[in-house]
Amino acid sequence: MSTVRSPLGLAAALLSAWLLSGCTAASYYAQSIQGHLALMGAAKPVEEVLADPATPGDLKQRLELAKRIRAFAVTDLGLPDNASYHRYSDLKRRAAVWNVAAAPPDSLTLKRWCFPVVGCVGYRGYYDEAEARALAEQLQRDEGLEVRVYGIPAYSTLGWLNWMGGDPLLSTFIRYPEGELARMVFHELAHQVVYVDDDTMFNESYATAVERLGGQRWLATHASEAARREYAAFDQRRRDFRELSRLTRDDLNAVYKQKDDSALDVSARAAMKSEAMARFRQRYADLKARWAAAGTPYDGYDRWVADANNAFFGVQAAYDELVPAFEALFARESSDWPRFHAAVAALAKLPKAERLAKLRALAPLIAQAGQDERTKR
Repeated sequence: MSTVRSPLGLAAALLSAWLLSGCTAASYYAQSIQGHLALMGAAKPVEEVLADPATPGDLKQRLELAKRIRAFAVTDLGLPDNASYHRYSDLKRRAAVWNVAAAPPDSLTLKRWCFPVVGCVGYRGYYDEAEARALAEQLQRDEGLEVRVYGIPAYSTLGWLNWMGGDPLLSTFIRYPEGELARMVFHELAHQVVYVDDDTMFNESYATAVERLGGQRWLATHASEAARREYAAFDQRRRDFRELSRLTRDDLNAVYKQKDDSALDVSARAAMKSEAMARFRQRYADLKARWAAAGTPYDGYDRWVADANNAFFGVQAAYDELVPAFEALFARESSDWPRFHAAVAALAKLPKAERLAKLRALAPLIAQAGQDERTKR
């Protein structure tokens, strides 16, 4: 499963918003400012951490690897050469931020929260897990929404705080497998190249495409054969699960499109939704059986499947939906990274409906390419 990121921590922008806001909003912005400043305050230059005799040997190895990945991002992927990811912060907790996502019982459309500077997004982030869960309970109780609370290992300040030292490497992801560590850095740096207000799906799908394509190149050219094998098994399971989630989103959307059908009452639609969720869980059981039969048993998605709801699938859509289109755009630009980033920046300048239409027109190129490849085999 792809991890989820949040453009939280924009301290200067949030401070100005805080001064203009009411009491409830001020409390939220205050925790954002304080949480991000604490994260930045814990950060030390990577070279200083490496030189410290008290730094564990395995952490030194990971930081050296992160340095090579950071350099590769600039030289091979056309990502920014700036202050970000040259410092390290030990957060002493399992997540950088906890996000809250919510959706109605009859839709995968996420509730949106709007913020100064960064615009509207389909989640709300907290540095304190208890505060995130309190909001989730309130949304369930007062608005009848389906909710999801999830920890994220990293977020981007979109390059706006590079003058403060930039986004640091974090203890929440530094020990990820090599391919995942590379993808994390590439994804977050992509947000510093192109970010569009009020379009979470565009932003996250673009960054996810960068992390996938960049991660593949890193593994092919810099990783050991053992690291490539390890990552191939991990990534195949993730792709299998994403496809399962996509099928279920299609099933649920088909149900929710029938809201205006007078022949179906509320209970009938609820029954159809229950059937779609039951298919999801049965398909997951079948998928786990296939993994086990292939000698790669895995139960890491069990909790997600048990708690899956509209908010869960809505979040997945934001990070997966347009990735094939961005991959097709990369191919159209001859796999040239500067040209690809420039093409994405050009799309970002278009009205939202127009850029979405252009991206969706590209997606069939991926499907056709896959069909051609299967035909060759």
